Amino acid sequence: QVQLVESGGGLVQAGGSLRLSCAASGRTFSSYAMGWFRQAPGKEREFVATISRSGSRTYYADSVKGRFTISRDNAKRTVYLQMNSLKPEDTAVYYCAAQFTINTLLVLTTINTYDYWGQGTQVTVSS
Repeated sequence: QVQLVESGGGLVQAGGSLRLSCAASGRTFSSYAMGWFRQAPGKEREFVATISRSGSRTYYADSVKGRFTISRDNAKRTVYLQMNSLKPEDTAVYYCAAQFTINTLLVLTTINTYDYWGQGTQVTVSS
């Protein structure tokens, strides 16, 4: 089992950058595929980015491709989301998620494939 705590959210102007962090408890962090999702007010939670156990595979939603970068440091049990060129439409609560897998290259893009979720961190982008 793993517990996830996000941090790094805040208020930023359009065009600015933020880096979100998601710290995981437990000693088997490297056994989990990780993902970032977001939920804007009045909208459903949506996929943002995912990274495999090893970090060698990543996948992004079209809406963030080229602007966001997901990475992980297994020694620190942390996954990151570097967000550049932020837009007002990126405003949302951002959640990290974890799923145990034996497949070192697995990336997961759908909500119901993740068993563990953080509490979320608010990102607000002003125009």
